[in-house]
Amino acid sequence: MPRRAVRKFSPELDLSHHYREVDQLPQPWDSTPLFPKQQPLEVEMGSGKGLFITAAAQQRPEHNFLGIELARKYASYSAAKITKLELPNAVMVQGDGLKVFREILPAASVTAVHVYFPDPWWKARHKKRRVLNEAFLRDAQRVLISGGKLHFWTDVEEYFQTTLELLAGLNLELEGPLEVPETAAEHDLDYRTHFERRTRLNAEPVYRAEFRRK
Repeated sequence: MPRRAVRKFSPELDLSHHYREVDQLPQPWDSTPLFPKQQPLEVEMGSGKGLFITAAAQQRPEHNFLGIELARKYASYSAAKITKLELPNAVMVQGDGLKVFREILPAASVTAVHVYFPDPWWKARHKKRRVLNEAFLRDAQRVLISGGKLHFWTDVEEYFQTTLELLAGLNLELEGPLEVPETAAEHDLDYRTHFERRTRLNAEPVYRAEFRRK
């Protein structure tokens, strides 16, 4: 399903506390300039319009959340939502998330990695562009702490099964997939992303997997 256009936000809104580009992230990694409190870090790969990161940051103020989004307009939109909600524990990053995992985040620095409804790249010749590839999965394992979790949801069964097969073949130190039950959503914040909301309202299945780092 294509993304809908985002609403405009005031250009006078100061995003400086909640928006970074990849090249502006501290290297070597240091979360102190990004978050006022040093707490467990969760990272979302592909934040879209920011429903997950804004909801999660409100629900779990004892954790910090780093959202990564390649599309500048969506990263800015999500940062604007975070700014309006005055969430000190959430920051949006615009740019290549694979680079963040590959070159910036250190080993055993992340409590959870979230990947929800990534672009399936339908054509066979484009599937090599999928986020959930061998290199990313190895990096996701590397940055997770012991007991940390990798969450993956999609509405594309082929992508789901292919990813499970890839993980099984990599022999990573990840336990799973663990059971992720579907629960009834009582309000919009019960949906993790806009894609999940649209998919479930259209009575289409969502495939869920969760893995735990040994």
